[in-house]
Amino acid sequence: MDEATKQYIFSGGEGTLSKACVDTPVLKDTPSDEPEGISFYNMDLYESRERLDIFVEEVPVSTTADSWSVQEPLESPQRTEEEEYDLYTAEVTEMARQYGVWDDKEEGDMGLPTQEPYVFITEKPPAPTKKEAADPPLTRAGEQQQWKDEEAEEAGTHRGGPEQSAGARLREWKCSEDSQEDPPVDRAVEEEQVSAESSENEPPDVFCTDCQTPIRAFYKLFGPHKDHRVIQIANAAEEVKDEIHKTMCKLEEQIAQMENFASHLEEIFITVEENFGRQEQNLEQHYNEVMQTLTQRYEERTSGLEDEKKQKLEALYSQLIRCGKTLDVSKELIEAAQELYRNEDKLSFLQTFVPTVDRIEEFIKCDPELKLSASMDFENAAIDFSDVRQMMDSINIVPAPSAPVINPQAPNSATSTSVRVCWSLFSDDTVEYYELYYTPVLEDSTVGESKEHEASMIKVKETYCTVTDLVPNTQYEFWVTALNTTGISPASERAVYVTVPSPPFIKHKESRSCPTAALIRWESGNTNPVDSYTVELCEISRERTNSAVTESIVGIPTCESLIQLESGKRYLIYVRAVNIGGLSERSDSIIIQTTGTFFHLNEETAHPCLSISEDGFTMFYGDEELEVSDMTFSDNTFARCVAILGELIPVRGKHYWEVEVEENTEYRIGVAYQDTQRNGYLGGNNTSWCMRHVITPSRHKYEFLHNGWTPDIRVTTHPKRIGVALDYETGKLSFFNTNQSQHLYTYECQFLHFVHPCFALDNPGALTVHNGIEAPTYVQFS
Repeated sequence: MDEATKQYIFSGGEGTLSKACVDTPVLKDTPSDEPEGISFYNMDLYESRERLDIFVEEVPVSTTADSWSVQEPLESPQRTEEEEYDLYTAEVTEMARQYGVWDDKEEGDMGLPTQEPYVFITEKPPAPTKKEAADPPLTRAGEQQQWKDEEAEEAGTHRGGPEQSAGARLREWKCSEDSQEDPPVDRAVEEEQVSAESSENEPPDVFCTDCQTPIRAFYKLFGPHKDHRVIQIANAAEEVKDEIHKTMCKLEEQIAQMENFASHLEEIFITVEENFGRQEQNLEQHYNEVMQTLTQRYEERTSGLEDEKKQKLEALYSQLIRCGKTLDVSKELIEAAQELYRNEDKLSFLQTFVPTVDRIEEFIKCDPELKLSASMDFENAAIDFSDVRQMMDSINIVPAPSAPVINPQAPNSATSTSVRVCWSLFSDDTVEYYELYYTPVLEDSTVGESKEHEASMIKVKETYCTVTDLVPNTQYEFWVTALNTTGISPASERAVYVTVPSPPFIKHKESRSCPTAALIRWESGNTNPVDSYTVELCEISRERTNSAVTESIVGIPTCESLIQLESGKRYLIYVRAVNIGGLSERSDSIIIQTTGTFFHLNEETAHPCLSISEDGFTMFYGDEELEVSDMTFSDNTFARCVAILGELIPVRGKHYWEVEVEENTEYRIGVAYQDTQRNGYLGGNNTSWCMRHVITPSRHKYEFLHNGWTPDIRVTTHPKRIGVALDYETGKLSFFNTNQSQHLYTYECQFLHFVHPCFALDNPGALTVHNGIEAPTYVQFS
């Protein structure tokens, strides 16, 4: 028997399941005529042989949902084999309907074989709960008892009869089938099925990325998601949240873009309204100008016609009057001639005809005026409408813009290589673009050279422009013009902009410090002057390892600054140059430690025979003697004593430094005023205090000189490193042998001015200064 065809069929005894063999596809439609209140469960998971008898008696042919009464006839007549099989088939079909394994609508589709019976089953119902497993499958006691009564009735009616019912035949066929050796059911598969059924009610614990749905881990191993990618629920939730967050960010960007676009549309809408108003005013103005011009031309033309008409009429009228007078004279002469002609007295005629004839001859000599003095046609002069035509052509063209107004430079609007230039325009003007011109301001050049310098030009659409590729801390002259389809506007007034300065250069060898302050010096690094400088302090500690600014000092007018600091700290210090354009970039940093006094040697005060090391802390006096002519002296260099001064910070407080000496070197170590005599010896005047080491034939002599006087003090141990402690508050200058932690001598003097460390070599040798160190505990300043 095929393993895939093994299924379960309901039994009628205890509500358990027994095996049945099926050779047809499983029908999964559940009929609607299942008896109410009856539930059947798969209970036999291990092929119990004692439950092989499905029906102890014959199954009733037909039942109802209420009584399940048996409708078998009391007598069983003799039937043929074909009739017997038809009855058998009908009863099996009725039994299948009763137990929910047959559907009426599929009765016509499923064909039954003619030799072997078929048993139709439904899907295996879910496993019962503990409560349902403990209770009988029949929920009503009356129905359960009725089922037993029907079985007993069938046993009494049909047992031992000449013919067996369909139930008996089915029982015999079932027993014969079970008696054959069937392969055992795989218990592991059944356990997996039971486990899968029990896990359906448990919440999902993984997420299938292919199906995008939460599932149980069981389905990843044995279910339809076996080949799919799954991840943990928490990770899936985080990934989905990340995707949603990205989508939200994209939506926010789109919303921002749409809002900006909507704002831009609103601006365009307002601009269209404003442009329409300006165009309407422009058209009205142009048409008014054209109408005024035409009216003026009409009035001028009609006035000319009136004058011409008047002249013509006056000429014709004068001619008419003259013609009338001529006619009167002619008539008078004719009448005189006629009267003379009628005179019959010949003597009288001859005596009087001469005057009359003379008058007539004189009148005839004058030609009559028969031509018109004025033409009846008027002059048809051509009218010049070129200006009107030009005005008409310019009606549809916007007027040329007026000159823009360039704004003064705003603070912090520039960098070392760029400036931001802004300007404005009258609101009534329509502009397509602007042309921004600029040229550097050359202070040393003449006017002609400035005019010859070619200006650079940039076309821009907005009323601002950032001009790049400029020179740091340089003034530039800017002007702008506006253009549209009509023409170009006049140039604006010129404005001077300046770029941000270049970063300053800190003078490391001229910067010094003490436990409470630091003096920083720098070079501007710019050819043009700057407005001020800014010093930025960055405290360095374990908590602060970055270069975040902790303090700024602004408005410094010169190239040095005395900064108050906290003792025992470490600082990074930067300097920036400032002008109207803004702050320059940071200068290179200098590290200041306030653990002790730090200074460099002032090489400008060094004797020509002294050489200074590259680090600025060691001085050498060589064996070679230089001629005086080869030496170069200045007002600030020592000329007689081979000495040099250090640059101590001008702070009245406590200072300490050490000097490394050689045993066979004669030296002078101490302090002196800045203006101490350069032609004298250290300690030989009242402006210097020093410890002197002199080698005599008998011993090493140590003197503490001031104004040429020294106390009688003997130093038996030759110091290799001498500590110098200066205390302005108490007016004390002390010397120590640091190798022995031994105090040597202390000057007590109120220093009127700031003093500087001084060092001198009386014979060839070297001295090395050690500073920036904390004073030892044995050094007592008070």
